[in-house]
Amino acid sequence: MGDKHVETMRLLWGPHPRPARGPKPTLDLDRIARAGIEAADSEGLGAVSMQRVAALLDVTKMALYRYVPGKAELVALMVDAALGPYPTEAERHDGWRDRLEDWARRLIAVFCRHPWALDATVGPRVMGPAELSWMERAISALDGTGLSGAERMDAAVLLAGHVRAIVQQTRAAGPAGNPEAQLGAILGELMQTHGERFPALTAALASAAQPGEGDQAWEFGLQRILDGLAVLIDQRAR
Repeated sequence: MGDKHVETMRLLWGPHPRPARGPKPTLDLDRIARAGIEAADSEGLGAVSMQRVAALLDVTKMALYRYVPGKAELVALMVDAALGPYPTEAERHDGWRDRLEDWARRLIAVFCRHPWALDATVGPRVMGPAELSWMERAISALDGTGLSGAERMDAAVLLAGHVRAIVQQTRAAGPAGNPEAQLGAILGELMQTHGERFPALTAALASAAQPGEGDQAWEFGLQRILDGLAVLIDQRAR
């Protein structure tokens, strides 16, 4: 494990020794993470820098470096603080399907509040205790279903991937509206001229344009993933 990963693990998991002497620290890791989140929420992850966060905290950049060695470690702290520990009240749900559905809805709500987290959670990296608490809840929701540990992890990754895809599409659509409506408008315009070459697509677009039929990608995908898991769990029960 590289030095940066070691430092990230220390910041996320501790211990965080306090100096035995000297003035009382004016900052803590949570305040630093929250300042980074404030910058990322308003302007995106690209706006986050040690200089910007130091300014938000009204300290010098050198003072900030006493707590966090660089931007990579800062972003790791931000991700864990933005996700937060998985809510304990969610445990009241009965049955694996209800638990996973609630988990997915809570996760997409977090990513919609902090869409920059999509960019910050790509590739191998050290995850913090809050983020791992989300993975723990998804996997434990499938206890007793007959699925293997690998299958339960794959189910969590599949659901998280659906969440990410929907949030990414919404972010790409920008403030102008939902991505399905935008795509439908573009395809509809194309089909006016070239619809005879794509009869199935033309018919599907006409159906999607009916009241109550559009903007269902999130719900449709979520339920189909859960349906697929239900089939597999039923097979294992037999």
